[in-house]
Parts: sequence; structure tokens; C-alpha cells
Amino acid sequence: MTDLRPERDSSGAPYDANDAHGDAGAFEAAVDHLADPLTDPLPGQHPSPWFRSGGAEPEQQTPAEETPAGQAPAAQAPAAQAAPEPQEQEWYDPEGYARDWYGQQQQAQQEPPEQGQPQPQPQAPEPTYEQLYGAYAPEPVSDDETVGLRTEDTRRIAEPEPDRPTDSTTDRPTDSPTEGRAARRKAAKKGGTRPAESRPGAPLSRVEARRAERARRPSPGAVISRGLGEVFITVGVLMLLFVTYQLWWTNIRAHQQANGAAHDLQESWAKGKGKPGSFEPGQGFALLHIPRLDVVVPVAEGIDKQQVLDRGMVGHYNEGATKTAMPEAKQGNFAVAGHRNTHGEPFRYINRLEPGDPIVVETQDKYFVYKMASILPQTSPGNTGVIGPVPPGSGFTKPGRYITLTTCTPEFTSKYRMIVWGKMVEERPRDKGKPSALVN
Repeated sequence: MTDLRPERDSSGAPYDANDAHGDAGAFEAAVDHLADPLTDPLPGQHPSPWFRSGGAEPEQQTPAEETPAGQAPAAQAPAAQAAPEPQEQEWYDPEGYARDWYGQQQQAQQEPPEQGQPQPQPQAPEPTYEQLYGAYAPEPVSDDETVGLRTEDTRRIAEPEPDRPTDSTTDRPTDSPTEGRAARRKAAKKGGTRPAESRPGAPLSRVEARRAERARRPSPGAVISRGLGEVFITVGVLMLLFVTYQLWWTNIRAHQQANGAAHDLQESWAKGKGKPGSFEPGQGFALLHIPRLDVVVPVAEGIDKQQVLDRGMVGHYNEGATKTAMPEAKQGNFAVAGHRNTHGEPFRYINRLEPGDPIVVETQDKYFVYKMASILPQTSPGNTGVIGPVPPGSGFTKPGRYITLTTCTPEFTSKYRMIVWGKMVEERPRDKGKPSALVN
């Protein structure tokens, strides 16, 4: 601990002129060299960057050893007497700040190293913001609008980019643009921006994002055409399903129903039921055989479309002006009708019949064998004379026992009718066996 200063000594002793502090200028020199603990610089640094002394800096004084109170250290007196008077000078050096902070580094760079010492390696300059994050890297934003507009940028970032050459010092693509945000602002003020396709990997601005969003929205014409296209596709699919139902499923269903009706008819004959007489509409009473076409189909009473024809069966004309004779009649024309296409299509290939081909009608008691006589390829649906007792155009000249097959023509239409006629050549009881037309 140092002694108290003479003017603050509590003992009240007068100032001793013989003491070391009593020498001329010693007290002022000691005060000038006191260091402020708050601004005390580190070893090797100047005490303040704002102050410059004209002469050499004073040597650092070592702290004096502790002495008893009332005695001044003897080592400091000669040093204080030898200290020169400080010269008046400017307290602020305008270039001192830069010289203190950058002077040592610049001096080290300018002074050549001494011989025998290793050459210092040049340090790479610190990378700029554009080199670290890219010239067009978006800065962090907090408003939701900008975040929503930059969804395209996030998609582009999520997608992997192709390999691009990079700089070894900055680890950034070498072909990245050099201008930054300030350059983009200047370009926007001038009334133009670089298109996004000319800046690969660059984020979209707000204006570009809005334009891209509007471009992605379909126009009213595109919406209407798209709706019409969907309607046409739906209609096309429905039509395809309908055609498939008509040409394929109706045949399968009609064959099942016709086979079931034939099986029931044969069972009823075996049990003694179904004697010749009058039959109810839709009731089966016979089986029609066309050996050349490999057709065996039930014959039901009436030509109702839903009850008879659509179920795959052949209908007998039995109403009003179109009423015809039954096979058992001694004279008359037994006329039947059937589908040429869809719903079992039993008469689809009757146009292939040739004169002399057998047509057999099987009932519970007898077989009635006819031979094909002639064909009328096309006539109007209203021509009921073709099913008369002596049909015109058939080649028959007098009443007899005839058969008439009618169907629609051309195929898949009902515009006209095709007619096939035949003449009975044999009536054979069932107990005598099948006729030769069915055996062969």
C-alpha cells in the first residue's frame, strides 16, 4: 500500500520540501503517468486510439513495493526528477483510428520478411453475402403474402438440380449470376426485369409469381372444352356399355331363358300335360328345329316382345288379321317370328337356308317336317300378305300346309322384313321315333 498524498494526510503535518514529491514538477509528472483502470490497454497496445503524443511513449513503470506509511519510495524520486515536460499537442488524430485498427495489418503486409524467415501465406478474402447465399437468394421475410408467392421457389429448391461447377474457395456455383438485390431493384425501377427462364435457379419475384399463377389458371374456353370433353367421354362410355349389353349380355340371358322354357316344356310333355288346343299368350307349346343352322328354340303363343321374343323364343301369329293356323290344321299357314340380332337371335342366319333344307316343328304328339321352298329377302313391315293362307311371292298357287319364318333385316335394324317359306312333306307321330331330318 502506498502512502497517503501530503495534501490529504490526516495527520496534518506540513508538506516536506525535502520529500521526493516535493521536487519541482515531480507531482505533475506522477499524476500524468497514472493509468485509468477503465481504459487501461492490453500489453503492447496504445492506451487510446483517439490520442497521439508527439514524442516517444513513456516507459511503463513497475509498481513500487509497499512501504510503511509516511515514507516515500526512494526509487521513484530520481525517475520523477528525470521525466521530461509533456509538450503541447493536438489531442485528436483524425487518421489515428484507421491507423490503430488497420495500420499494423497493412504494415505487416507491406514490410518484406527478413531473410531466413518463412514466407507468410496470403489469406483468402472473406466471402461476400452473394458468394455465400447466391446473388438471387431470397432474404428472410415475415409477411404471409411473400411466403405464399414464393411457393414456386420452394418447389424449385426441393427438386434436385443438375451438377454444376463450383468454386473451391466459396463452394458455390461458378456460373451463378453476380448481381444482387440492389441490381434487381434498379432493373425494376427502370421498367424491366430479367425473365426467370434466363436466370436458372433464381427465385421468382412477386410480379413474376403472380404472372406464373395467372398463366397456370385455365381460361374459360379451356374450362368449357374440358367439361364438354368429359361429357362426351361419359356418353361414349355409356354407349359402349349399352352396346355391350345389347350384343352380348342379352344373348346370354335369352339363351338361358329359352333353354329353361324348352326344358320345362319337355318335362310337361313327359307328365302328359300340354295337349293340343288353345294356349295362353307367352305359353310354349312346340319346339322348332332347323338342322342346317343348328337351331332348337321353343315356340310360344303370341309375338309379344317382352313375354316371348326378348326371352329368346319364337312367337306364333295368333291375333286379329295376323292370326295363322296351327301345325295340326289340315290346311293353313303356320307363321312365326323371331329376332335376327340380340336376345338370343334364333333367326340370324335364315338367309343361308336353301330350297329343300328341312324345318321341323315338334309338338307333344307329332313331328311336322317342312322343306324350305323360297325366300323373300326384303319387304315392308306392313306387308301382312306374306303370312296369308296362300302367300303371294312364295311360289304357292293353292291352299296347303305351309310354314312362314319372319325376321328383321338388315342386321341390327328393324326397317324391313325377311321372309322364308316352307311346305309340309311329312307328319310323323312321336311313338314312331324321330324323323330322318333330326336323326341324320
